Amino acid sequence: MPIYEYQCKACGEVFEARQKFSDPPVQACKHCGAGDVAKLISQTAFSLKGGGWYQQGYGNAGQPAACAASSGGGCGGCPKAANE
Repeated sequence: MPIYEYQCKACGEVFEARQKFSDPPVQACKHCGAGDVAKLISQTAFSLKGGGWYQQGYGNAGQPAACAASSGGGCGGCPKAANE
């Protein structure tokens, strides 16, 4: 469930609200109760878990960026080698 940030225009307090996409926006400040709040656009964070693109080569700084098939060699599992 996404977490949205809001800022109260009356007291200036920034607060978070965990809401579904289908939930209506927050209408009142959680701190002072004023009814004038604005949804903020803020940075998001995410976590990649399990296997996938990062563990299979993107994050390996020591690995060569080019495929062995491009330098005359080849590998059986490489899509580029299969097309040549």
